Amino acid sequence: MRVYAYLRASTKEQDALRAKDTLSEFAKFLKVKISAWFIENESGAKLQRPELFRLLDTAEPGDAILIEQIDRITRLSEEDWYKLKSIILDNRIKVISLDLPTSHNFASIDDEFQRWVLSAVNSMMLDILAATARKDYTDRRRRQADGVLKAKDEGKYKGRPLNVDLHKKIQSLLDVGKSYSEIQFLLRCSRHTISKVKNRKF
Repeated sequence: MRVYAYLRASTKEQDALRAKDTLSEFAKFLKVKISAWFIENESGAKLQRPELFRLLDTAEPGDAILIEQIDRITRLSEEDWYKLKSIILDNRIKVISLDLPTSHNFASIDDEFQRWVLSAVNSMMLDILAATARKDYTDRRRRQADGVLKAKDEGKYKGRPLNVDLHKKIQSLLDVGKSYSEIQFLLRCSRHTISKVKNRKF
């Protein structure tokens, strides 16, 4: 069994490497070696995540994804979660998560019957934690929206601060004729941000 560690943060401003030491220690506790690290800054509510799917393409039946918490791989809607879960299960890839104790034994069980039972239990627990992660995501989004509405009512809302440094870099690349795709690759920003900058001069 090869083990692939997956680290994710939602935005470019957050540190996706924050849990790397924690996962390294977790791997030592499980007595497994991490074969490769897959790291990205993408929302867990978004199904299409390049590094996660690169991991899934790399992993073979019997391999495992090592994560800190289930919400690192999913804050997805129910429909999207079942799509992702189907890919994981159909390829017989295990999910080992620090916050899912039933998954820890995947690293040491050799008996086929025990693996089968553990897989069934783990699948159920994955669904529960995936639903909890989604609820946490939607609750936080609702609270944020409520806070914005309240701030607007009180005349205090100023919107998201402008990332001037990023916008200047985008403008510089636009000025030398770089394409949207090239700028996305170089700066890890969205096409929407590039489009906004294209219509604004510094």
